[in-house]
Amino acid sequence: MTNEVEKVRQKIGIKIKLERTKRGWSQEKLAELSFLSKTYINAVEKGTSSPSADTLIKIANAFEMELVDLINVEKVDL
Repeated sequence: MTNEVEKVRQKIGIKIKLERTKRGWSQEKLAELSFLSKTYINAVEKGTSSPSADTLIKIANAFEMELVDLINVEKVDL
């Protein structure tokens, strides 16, 4: 189970990084728009931090997308 949780956490991080770079944003810009720190955004993107639901909502809002679309990682490869 833990391995599966780690995989999902890593895929969410990859998805966030993909969404951010697609927009041409730096980690600093995403941090500013989501009211989080750049260090935390970096940790989430690397999959070393498990973002809470509140954090994921802040990131989804910064991207102006639905939370469900942000966390849909079916098509994300590790």
